[in-house]
Amino acid sequence: MNGNAARFFWLGGSFVGLVALGCVLTGEAAKPARRGIALPTDWSHSHLIFSQPRSAEQAMRLQEDPRFEQQWYRRYQPLLEAHGPEAGITGLSAESGKSTRRTGQMHRDWSKDLGSGGSVGAGNYPAKFSFDSSVASCAGAAQPDFVVYSTGPAGSGTQASIVAYDNLYAGCTGTVPSVYWAYNTGGQILTSPVFSRDGTQLAFTQTVGGIGSLVLLKWAASASETVASPGIPLSVIPALYSACPAPCMTSFILQDTHGVPADDITSSVFYDYGSDTAWVGDSDNRLHRFSPVFAAASTPAEVGSPWPVQLQPTLATPLTSPVHDRVSGNVFVADAGGFLYSVSASTGAVTQSGQLDFGNGFASGPIVDSSNGLVYVFASSDGSGACPAGPTPVVDCTAVYQLSTSFAANDVGTEAIVGNSTITGTPPSRMFEGDFDNAYYNSTNGTGNLYVCGNTGGNPTLYVVPISAGALGATGVTVATLASSTVACSPVTDVFSPGATAGSAATERLFVSVQSTSSAAICSTSGGCVQNFIDTPWQASTTFAVGQEILVKSASPFTRFIDVVTTAGTSGTTQPSWPSPAGVTRVDGGVNWINQGNPSIPVANWVPTHPYISRDRILDSNGNVEIATNTSTGTSGSGPPIWAATAGLTTTDNTVTWINAGALFTDAFASTGGASGIIIDNTVLPGTLAGASQVYFSTLSNQACDDGTGGCAVQASQSALK
Repeated sequence: MNGNAARFFWLGGSFVGLVALGCVLTGEAAKPARRGIALPTDWSHSHLIFSQPRSAEQAMRLQEDPRFEQQWYRRYQPLLEAHGPEAGITGLSAESGKSTRRTGQMHRDWSKDLGSGGSVGAGNYPAKFSFDSSVASCAGAAQPDFVVYSTGPAGSGTQASIVAYDNLYAGCTGTVPSVYWAYNTGGQILTSPVFSRDGTQLAFTQTVGGIGSLVLLKWAASASETVASPGIPLSVIPALYSACPAPCMTSFILQDTHGVPADDITSSVFYDYGSDTAWVGDSDNRLHRFSPVFAAASTPAEVGSPWPVQLQPTLATPLTSPVHDRVSGNVFVADAGGFLYSVSASTGAVTQSGQLDFGNGFASGPIVDSSNGLVYVFASSDGSGACPAGPTPVVDCTAVYQLSTSFAANDVGTEAIVGNSTITGTPPSRMFEGDFDNAYYNSTNGTGNLYVCGNTGGNPTLYVVPISAGALGATGVTVATLASSTVACSPVTDVFSPGATAGSAATERLFVSVQSTSSAAICSTSGGCVQNFIDTPWQASTTFAVGQEILVKSASPFTRFIDVVTTAGTSGTTQPSWPSPAGVTRVDGGVNWINQGNPSIPVANWVPTHPYISRDRILDSNGNVEIATNTSTGTSGSGPPIWAATAGLTTTDNTVTWINAGALFTDAFASTGGASGIIIDNTVLPGTLAGASQVYFSTLSNQACDDGTGGCAVQASQSALK
């Protein structure tokens, strides 16, 4: 079965055939599929996920959660509407059907000053809202697309605590972007915001004087508000919130049943669209439940006894962001003490795992795979004191843990080691969440790969952890070393882009940042860096173009490396065995591949009058990897040659012969201090505005923005999408 046939079998040969016709997701079998839906994208959509249901019955159960529909549109809408010879998909997908030249640098579309010290924050995310996922809308639309950034500093008359931008895209007229609204909400917002289902309201927590509150906000467009001159929403009591005119807000202090308040700087709000219920943790180990929240003509309220639930009575450890799973009926949340909890959403009954993190405690909330009943958490240190690849003295391991959504008390699940942690007594870097590839989402049994940035006790390293039929691999495989010192990574975000034409290969990339000492040359000045990496897998019976790249593994030694198309054609029906040495070619049906080499080994720049031997790799002036093919030692010329620009062609350089092995496997973008969590919008369809599929994040430290110097809200795209 070829690659696209396989994908369309997913869309047509099973329950999703009904989905494609609008029968399952809309519940109206007589109506055709909607072209698009209102689509929020925030932190929570990467923490509650759905791999392919195993049956129509399971699909019907999962689609009761609106997030299932949202994920489906986010990942697969272009498959239904973007195929055909004329379908040049806007955004990330545009690269799929053609060879493109990458420069090693992501393109910054815009960056806006969030104020001195302004930042969404490490491990936090901006939030993007599209009122119609199939149409890119600018400021002139009645409901333009917009993206929201919390700023970090306390709100004041000269500093917004939260800001939204519209007119986002390169194809928009006028100022790109424009401030849609900006508010001083009276506190610091140090967690990630979430949207109501229709995008007209937001929920977030803020802190004032060490006291945390849940805030509900109705926004209104403004032509005058800015980050430095924010508006002040009318603050009302909850009973008046549903009728108050926007902009207005109401808030609830996070306190125990005796009225003792707590702070919250680590737990973002999780919102369940179907039940109009929100959950949030506090710094005293309590989980709060609110319902109703956004519903019209209803008074928002915190649910009483047994809520808020004290998860571990003897420890007042801050909670991470919670995740509610409708299938199991549980809320999953971790804490700074290193424990994972399952809390019954109906009764508040608590099940506590064994201790999983012995370092800094959990820095991010769990990822819940609702389809397979699995929970994943990411630990900076496993406390083992016996990491297999560790130095002497012995160290702990950095780890990914997988548990069932029905885990028992004191369960420690299954562990996958992703690097060393730290020598006893030395704090490791914080560990943030990883992300799954499309193979995992597309499987019916939890088979695919999990990408994560680990090695918290040393140089941050990108790993891939294989998962087979829900079974977690014991050890992650190194993909690339990201920095040259012990610094923290951001969360990892993966994006899948369907092929631009029927039968053409899909592409897949992941995004991650480091706070300093980046291995990417383009980021050498500031050290902080956002990088994206190819993680496209091989696809059977699929059309590949010259220059397209995939990430594959060799059988022995077991490692990952990049293969690049040198002759276009259709791949074979079974995957070939991949050779390990750089520069070796492989015939695969009608496709010829060349091995670009192991992405974990840095590629040096070309040097004049330098000795090079067979399989040496350099980066040429076009951003392509060149591999020496001369069997004996040769010497490069005194000046650079005119490099062949196409993968597979050779260049003579004095006594060295180079073969072009394609564009460097990664692009990068300098980001001082690193970056927040990364939101990617890749749903818009052909014929929409140029630049409509984009990457959103904030820097973690001050740098030069388009309109000042401070922390920057950034919209970026890859070099091929300029």
